[in-house]
Amino acid sequence: MSAALKEKLRDQALSKGFSAIGITRPDAIPKAADRLASFVASGRHGQMGWMAERMQWRGNPAALWPAAKSVIMLAEVYTPDHDPLAVLQQPDRGAISVYAQNRDYHDIVKKRLKSVGRWLIDEAGGEIKVFVDTAPVMEKPLAAAAGLGWQGKHTNLVSTDLGSWFFLGAIFTTLDLPPDPPEQDHCGSCRACLDVCPTDAFPAPYQLDARRCISYLTIEHKGPVDEDLRRLLGNHIYGCDDCLAACPWNKFAIAAKEIKYAARDDLLAPDLGVLAKLDDTEFREKFSGSPVKRIKRERFVRNVLYAIGNSGDPALLSVARDLTSDPDPVVSDAANWAIAQLSDCDSVD
Repeated sequence: MSAALKEKLRDQALSKGFSAIGITRPDAIPKAADRLASFVASGRHGQMGWMAERMQWRGNPAALWPAAKSVIMLAEVYTPDHDPLAVLQQPDRGAISVYAQNRDYHDIVKKRLKSVGRWLIDEAGGEIKVFVDTAPVMEKPLAAAAGLGWQGKHTNLVSTDLGSWFFLGAIFTTLDLPPDPPEQDHCGSCRACLDVCPTDAFPAPYQLDARRCISYLTIEHKGPVDEDLRRLLGNHIYGCDDCLAACPWNKFAIAAKEIKYAARDDLLAPDLGVLAKLDDTEFREKFSGSPVKRIKRERFVRNVLYAIGNSGDPALLSVARDLTSDPDPVVSDAANWAIAQLSDCDSVD
């Protein structure tokens, strides 16, 4: 009965738009707690204080919900139909991470998880809880334990079938479902993801120092970014896909089916000068429904000004000058830094 239910569950998940499904036990990642504790103790989590909170739940899924007997992990691809690294060759344009170039995946994936969960309850009873990157759940180790892929040297999940471009969601259930075998590591001697990182955010393979990660610096880090790191951000203004895009397993990636993940034309390679001029209302309107909205206008414009400073484009000097008196001190600091970086360029005034 369990095997038959599992097969029907798999068919249901795929019919709802998920690309892959695997099942594991809540106690299947016994090394996660120690690894998390070591990561936090070394300070590599930076300002992400939430990672240090409730570590007893984050490191032990069985403690998060003791009644759960199975964890259903689901993957949904968002593979881009363009080269995400191409924009890096356009210094007057901003690079926004592929996952944030349209609608917020949290809402889309959670809706699908609930739909699959409701089907499971109707079919077999039990109770469920669904999670999409919004609770103390270590999705990547659980997904690896469920056979969806393995954590590559960049610490992100990689799949021989899906490549690197996929979101993860979890359904905890009180039902006892047959688990899948974990996936093996297929990175071999490859270092592509490590070598491509502009900020050297990987102290060693399979280790990440978030304090040097562009995704962390542009999204999670509050206040001014260290000046030495600003120069390494290039034109990244929200997140970074460099290590994901470099992975050779992406040659097996399948196309995304959800149209809401397709990049908006205005977010593929947006003009830095236009973005820097957004006021709060314009920012909220432009990024309504987008993950970008959550960092708010001030942090976003800070990032844009760092990119302007790295652009080498004297035509953007006037844009930076207009923001030196911005009410937010971090924005004004970034504007003055950008001006200093462009000061050797020929003036266009």
